[in-house]
Amino acid sequence: MSSKPRLLLAFLLAVLLASLLASIFQTQTNLAALQALGAPMPLDVRVGTTCLDLLGFAPTFALLSALGFLLALPLAAWLARRVPPLRWLIFVLAGAAAIWTALALANALAPMPTLIAADRSPFGTLGLMACGSVGALLFGLLGRRVRYRAQPTSSDSL
Repeated sequence: MSSKPRLLLAFLLAVLLASLLASIFQTQTNLAALQALGAPMPLDVRVGTTCLDLLGFAPTFALLSALGFLLALPLAAWLARRVPPLRWLIFVLAGAAAIWTALALANALAPMPTLIAADRSPFGTLGLMACGSVGALLFGLLGRRVRYRAQPTSSDSL
């Protein structure tokens, strides 16, 4: 497989991971808020609600992640090649910035005050940004492997 399809796969996996983590985080944050108000929150409700949100909310967040990552991840890869000692920090910050930017844009365009409930508090926003950082780190890891595997080696000519 050439490097472009591998990078596309790395991008899609980064979006998927960030979206799954953000969906779980969003769900558990909302359920914790309900529990703080006195609502009972047994494990089966938490698991069932999380599964429903993986189907309902994760695709929305995947779109936001993909839009944010579309600019942030190639830029991070370019910058990481120029400053190798800061590679992982660059991807962490790129993922967080991508999600923050996507959330800000979504909130500006949405008819409601905030599109995503977890984004209503600094803790929630930071949590969603952390999910983006994890996705960006995955891209950085997989992209690094693509870069080295795409180069021909002496064993390729045999």
